[in-house]
Amino acid sequence: MGFTTGLLGGITLTTSLLYISLRLHTDNRAHQSALLRQQSTLLKNIVAPPPPTPAPLPREVRAGVLESAKDRWNAELERNVRSVQNVDWEEWGRWAEDGVSRMWRRALAKSQEAVDRAAGKA
Repeated sequence: MGFTTGLLGGITLTTSLLYISLRLHTDNRAHQSALLRQQSTLLKNIVAPPPPTPAPLPREVRAGVLESAKDRWNAELERNVRSVQNVDWEEWGRWAEDGVSRMWRRALAKSQEAVDRAAGKA
């Protein structure tokens, strides 16, 4: 191993270990912070419970244009999925096979006619 590759390998290893240890330390600190915040909230609620929340307003919020467009899109998508699920794939396969065989017979018949015409002219 040369000087450059050894140096770069050492730098890579050192920075990787440093990054992993700092990331682990940061995650542990964030978890500890969340636990302390939760414990603090629990203790505050034991001493002085939070005030009751106000009653919900007796009105209905109408859906916006975007929400109604999403609902229409989802309904159409559900309808299309149900129609695909209800397809008789065996029947569809037979229909496709019949169509392909009809096209193949026509192509062969036309080529046979062309061969017969060419043979008649010769």
